[in-house]
Amino acid sequence: MLTPYLPYPPSSGGQIRSYNLIKELSKKHKITLYSLIKYNDEKKYVPELKKYCRDVKVFKRPEKPWTLRNILLTGASNLPFLAIRNFSNKEKNDLARLLKNEEFDIIHAETFYVSPHIPKVQTPLVLVDQTIEYQVYEHFVKNSKWWFLAPLLWIDVLKIKYWETYYWKKATKVIAVSEKDAEIMKLYVPQNKVEIVPNPVGEDLMKKVPIHYSKRILFMGNYNWMQNVEAAEILVKEIFPEIKRQLPDAELVIAGQNIEKVDHLKSSNIKIQGLAIDDVQGVVSAYHTAGILLAPLYGPAGGRVKIIGAMAANLPVVTTHIGIQGIDAKNGESALFAKTPNELVKLAVKLLKDQRLYTKIAINARKLAEEKYSYQAIAKKLDDVYKEAADVRN
Repeated sequence: MLTPYLPYPPSSGGQIRSYNLIKELSKKHKITLYSLIKYNDEKKYVPELKKYCRDVKVFKRPEKPWTLRNILLTGASNLPFLAIRNFSNKEKNDLARLLKNEEFDIIHAETFYVSPHIPKVQTPLVLVDQTIEYQVYEHFVKNSKWWFLAPLLWIDVLKIKYWETYYWKKATKVIAVSEKDAEIMKLYVPQNKVEIVPNPVGEDLMKKVPIHYSKRILFMGNYNWMQNVEAAEILVKEIFPEIKRQLPDAELVIAGQNIEKVDHLKSSNIKIQGLAIDDVQGVVSAYHTAGILLAPLYGPAGGRVKIIGAMAANLPVVTTHIGIQGIDAKNGESALFAKTPNELVKLAVKLLKDQRLYTKIAINARKLAEEKYSYQAIAKKLDDVYKEAADVRN
């Protein structure tokens, strides 16, 4: 298994997914994990992963993405910036040596942009794209304030699209986390090649807790992701002021990792709560002490772990149609979702005023998380895909 991050601690969406799946898959599979790290300090987490993996190998990538080296390499290469910043020659050489000397049943690549590390081999490749990256960057460029960089950024978007679809075609099986993403993938590869394996809920949020009604509004995220920064800004500037006007005792908490990216949003009415990358209990506590999760997400990004996590934590969710993609929720039953900021205001106020509706949403959401998004159920789906991919070779 190749990941562009170390899957521990399970704080960001990708880490939560990979860590919980590795734990469950290890009951049936012998896993060799290759991961990229930004900081040497991350090596202290390797022993936790070795509980479930036969071997864990980590390789450094630049701590900061926008280095002169990365920019120059992107300009001189046909690979996009995303692949350049997530590439390690040491990993590529080590993986080639390993695959030459040992036989594996499956190569699992988590995201297309780790695929340049993989040499040409006959081993079946299962490629998971938790989000369709070219759409994420299209959204960013279209909404970027850096209009003078747009031509260069569009070139990189085209590179991402070329290589993302190239690796879909090359893979034995391609996995999406939502039906919408799967439909896009099927435009480029045969339908029987595409599978849907949703994001699971981490076990820390699956512990049962009482329904915790309050007027504390939460947005949770890792703010290294531009979709989360955009959502936090919309929430603070366009949505919360109107909620506060209608519900004077409402409060807003913007919480998560890399909080310095949104620290400018802090005010007397808005709490900015930074969480360390390994503060899993802090994430759980934020969910268990909030009243609703309000997530005005407009950037595409597969199945949102933050939303599934809130559902598991008995925390009713108000989000956009884009935010709910990849989650089998019914509007008005297990979540509330709409399109515009004004519509989100109305839904949030309605939910916070109507405790009967609040309770119904919380109960139904928890039931949905238990039935469809437990890590055991999701690992079983992934295991089935592995078997199908192995059968293709045989």
